[in-house]
Amino acid sequence: MEYIHREIERKVLKMSKVFKAVMVTGARQVGKTTMLRQLAHDENRSYVSMDDARNRELARNDPGLFFQMFKPPILIDEVQKAPELFEHIKMMCDETEETGLFWMTGSESRKLLKEAGDSLAGRICILKMYSLSAREKQGVYDAGDLSFELDALKDREKLFQKKDIIDVFEHIWRGGMPGAQQFDAEELRQYYSSYIDTYLMRDAVDDNGITETESFRRALTACAAFTGHMLNYSDIAAAAGVSVPTARKWIDILQSMGIVFLLQPFSGNGLKRLIKTPKLYFCDTGFAAYLSMWTSRDVLMNGAAGGQFFENYVVGELVRSYAYGRKQANLTYYRDANQREIDVIIEDESGLHPIEIKKTAAPDSRIIRTFEILKAAGETCGAGGVICMSDRVFPIDRDNTMIPAWII
Repeated sequence: MEYIHREIERKVLKMSKVFKAVMVTGARQVGKTTMLRQLAHDENRSYVSMDDARNRELARNDPGLFFQMFKPPILIDEVQKAPELFEHIKMMCDETEETGLFWMTGSESRKLLKEAGDSLAGRICILKMYSLSAREKQGVYDAGDLSFELDALKDREKLFQKKDIIDVFEHIWRGGMPGAQQFDAEELRQYYSSYIDTYLMRDAVDDNGITETESFRRALTACAAFTGHMLNYSDIAAAAGVSVPTARKWIDILQSMGIVFLLQPFSGNGLKRLIKTPKLYFCDTGFAAYLSMWTSRDVLMNGAAGGQFFENYVVGELVRSYAYGRKQANLTYYRDANQREIDVIIEDESGLHPIEIKKTAAPDSRIIRTFEILKAAGETCGAGGVICMSDRVFPIDRDNTMIPAWII
């Protein structure tokens, strides 16, 4: 399979010039190792995997000898399996001013982030990687930072090939796991089934101490059914047959494994009676579709959950864009006790950018009226709009735009 360039490549190379160590984390099989080995192809950078039992044993028992065999610059794969290396990496970093000495991959976990952060504070940059974005599949891996100004959106539109609802739902249903892009429906089902057994459940047991594996599977499936909804721990606990505190713990574990993410509710000083419950999304829509037993693209697209999965797709693309981009932004959503809602609020240095998400080519422009809630509360609002299946960028009013989902 031909290598697909990743948006995070730019950030890895830039941070490698500033930090002595760079670690890329993320869920299993999202392409961390493939991407770093591709970047290291033209470098004199050694590669070593902690999946190899002999390498792992040496790293754990004699880090000094390990680094005599594998000298920097080095790419250490699955470093979470040999955390004993971190203290030695710290000493080696402190002996030189050279940057980019250590590249590492690690399957995402809070334990790994804490061990690396504690040992290598100030020396390491930790970057999170997701499965393939729709942009990356199109070969657009540096579209620049998102701006919701009309002229910027029109310029961005020129970078992309126009997509229709079938194209978008093909990506949603298939997902972004690099290893699954060429599979037919039967092969894709087997891929995700094996993914659960080979990676997810093993990590749940070995790294997180989960013993009630069948209940954990049921909780995972329940999460997929509730994607795009406000998180209700009681419903997930009931579906899994466990207590609410256990359901909370398991959702935290699924977050730490890079399987799900929670979109937090917006909080503003001038706003009252806000809902304080986060919304649940999957990091990979294809995995969620498998768990929900949506057996084909068309069944999902035309089914009752089509709107939820479209929303998950858009939010996931936005999360990826800001994780890999140059600008920092905070993503939240708005909902109050009167059921008034704004699907996404993007907060950056210029203010708030309210976004609605609709699985239609011609959404009613009146849906942006809820944006006035923010202005009435004294919030600084910038450009926003409706991300939808419009065939082109088109202005709604002076501040808001119809934004084709395939350009985000």
